[in-house]
Amino acid sequence: MDIILVAVKRIGLTGNLGSGKSTVAGILKELGAYVYDADRIIHSFYVKGHPVYEEVVDAFGREILDEEGNIDRKRLAGLVFSDRERLRMLERITHSRLYEFLEEEFKKLPEDSVAVVEATLLVEKGTYRNYDGLIVVYAPLEVCRERAIKKGMDPEDVDRRLASQMRPEEKAQYGDWVVDNSGSIEETRAQVEKIYRDIEKDP
Repeated sequence: MDIILVAVKRIGLTGNLGSGKSTVAGILKELGAYVYDADRIIHSFYVKGHPVYEEVVDAFGREILDEEGNIDRKRLAGLVFSDRERLRMLERITHSRLYEFLEEEFKKLPEDSVAVVEATLLVEKGTYRNYDGLIVVYAPLEVCRERAIKKGMDPEDVDRRLASQMRPEEKAQYGDWVVDNSGSIEETRAQVEKIYRDIEKDP
């Protein structure tokens, strides 16, 4: 994605599945950031009639549709997370549309806004370089796994997804800021508030 030349501070927010990215994103939103959840945006493209819906169905077949003709995200995930080439194909379709969408959204923001994009694979894909700074949410791998399963995810699906992600300790090394989310919510909030003050101060 090309750098967007507007007076908006663009911050990437990443971390492994179950690390607590959404918790940190919620705190940042409370503090005044404009937060964009990449997964939710991509899921909104799967609505019937959207160009991405048509491209995904053409690429993966009608077997990914439910009885009403909607894309069943679990079926789609089952296909792509067990096949790296299919995963790359899905990313090629969805990510270019995502970046176009974000570019337009950033242009609408007031000057000096803080725009935070929450996405799991910013480091793995190298797209963290397109941001002015990167926040990495850290929790040990076993903690991430337990949290994801406790939320109701299938353990095999959790293991597949975590296997496609960089280990938490390694990912943390890429962060301009690291939030250790293995403690209490109060400890996490204190870290996020300090980071947000740093971002606001940084010219």
